[in-house]
Amino acid sequence: MPSVVLHPKSVSDISSTIKYIFELGTSSELTVAARGHGHSLAGQAQAYQGVVINMESLREPEMSFHTGELSYVDVSAGELWINILHESLKRGLSPKSWTDYLHLTVGGTLSNAGISGQAFRHGPQINNVYQLQVVTGKGDVVTCSEELNTDLFYGVLGGLGQFGIITRARIALEPAPRMVKWIRALYSDFSIFSNDQEHLISSEKSFDFIEGFVIINRTRLLNSWRSSFNPKYPLQASQFSSEGRILYCLEVAKYFNPDDSDLINQNIDTLLSELNYIQSTLFLSEVSYVDFLDRVHVSEIKLREKGLWEVPHPWINLLIPRSGIHEFAQEVFGNILADTSNGPVLIYPVNKSSWRNRTSMVTPDEDVFYLVAFLSSAIPSPTGEDGLEYILTRNKRILRYCERSRLGVKQYLAHYSTQGEWKAHFGTHWEVFSRRKSTYDPLAILAPGQNIFQKAKAFRLQGPRR
Repeated sequence: MPSVVLHPKSVSDISSTIKYIFELGTSSELTVAARGHGHSLAGQAQAYQGVVINMESLREPEMSFHTGELSYVDVSAGELWINILHESLKRGLSPKSWTDYLHLTVGGTLSNAGISGQAFRHGPQINNVYQLQVVTGKGDVVTCSEELNTDLFYGVLGGLGQFGIITRARIALEPAPRMVKWIRALYSDFSIFSNDQEHLISSEKSFDFIEGFVIINRTRLLNSWRSSFNPKYPLQASQFSSEGRILYCLEVAKYFNPDDSDLINQNIDTLLSELNYIQSTLFLSEVSYVDFLDRVHVSEIKLREKGLWEVPHPWINLLIPRSGIHEFAQEVFGNILADTSNGPVLIYPVNKSSWRNRTSMVTPDEDVFYLVAFLSSAIPSPTGEDGLEYILTRNKRILRYCERSRLGVKQYLAHYSTQGEWKAHFGTHWEVFSRRKSTYDPLAILAPGQNIFQKAKAFRLQGPRR
C-alpha cells in the first residue's frame, strides 16, 4: 500500500508533489508511481509507502482536435482510449494504432508500447504520437517531440515511467471508416499458418488488422463462433472437429465505408485466394468500426456478470524473432501447453520497419518478429489446471525454455526482480536507458514498482541533493 493517493486536478499538482520529494533529497525514501486504469500485471503502478498518482483524476487539457493535412488530438494522459475513439468519430477521425482492449489510459499504454493487429502497418501506439508533456523526476514540466527535447521524448515512449510522468499527448489521427469485415479461418499446420501471416504483413494491399491465436484441445470450437460469425460453408463447418487438436486461427479485418462494399468484397476474395487455410473453417462477420475495436469489452461484460473479471491475470507477453518462432511453437504449443482453456493465446507477426527505433521499447534484433501473448485468467476457486499456482508454474516453464534455447526472445510488459535481469533485457540499450535515468530522475523517485532502480542506492556517487 502507498502512504498517499494523489488525485490531481492539474499538472502543477503533479509537478509540485514530485518537486517537493526531489528537494527532500536522499534523506527521504518517498517514491511516486503514476496509475492509470489499473491494468499493470505485477504492481508496476504501485509505490510502497510512497505516493500513487491517480491519473484518471487529471482531466486537463480537455480533448482538443486539430483537423487538416496533419490531424491530431491533444488529450490528457489520464484519458481512456475508448473515449478518444468516440470523440474522434464525431469528427470522422480515428487514431491509427490501438490495443486490443480500449479501457486503458493514454499514459499507461504509451509508457509501454500499445500493440494490436494494426502494428504491422502503423507500428505500436508509441509510433503515432507527435508530442508529449512530461513531468520529470525533478518536477520539471517539459514539452517534447521529435524536434524538441528529443532525448526525453524517445526515452519516455516505452520508458516504463522511469524518466517522467506523461501528462498530455498529441495523438495522430486519420480518416475513420464506418464498417469492418471481420474474418476468421483455421490452420492445422503451423508453418502454413505463419507463412500466410507473414505474406499478409508484407503485402502492400493487405488487410487493415492481422492477428491470430492458438487453440489447443477445444470442443465444438466453430459452434462457439456462430454467435458472432457466419460460416462461408455451413455444412462443412458443422462437420469439422477441433477436439484433441492443436489449431491456429488467422484473424483479419478490412475496414470500409458502405459505398465501397462491393469493391472491398472483391479485394477480400483476392486476399483470401492467396491463403492456405482449411476451407471449411472460413467464418465472416460485418460489424461497425466501434464494435470491432471495442470487441474485448463485450467479453469483459460477460465475465463481470459471472464474477470472473476481478481475478488474477498471470499474463506473459513475448516478442519472438521470426528465426525462432517455429522452434518455439513446437516446444511450447506441442509440449508445455496442455490446452488453452485458461484464456486466449495470441500470436501474430509485425514488421520492425514500422517501429520507431529510438524509443525505450526493446524488440528482437530481426526485421520480423512475433507477439505471443498468454492471456490467462485464474478462477477464484483454484482446482488443478485453472489455479493461479498452476498457471504461474507453466509461465515459468515457458520463460525458462526461452532463456535456455537462446532464441533472442524479449518480454513485453516485463517484470523482473533484479537489475541484472533488466540489464539483460535491455542489452546494448542499457547504457542509454541508465543515462536517461540519471538525467531525468537522478534520485530514482519514479515508478519504483518496475524494480529497475532502487531509490536508496540510485546514483549515490553524485552526492546528496538538497
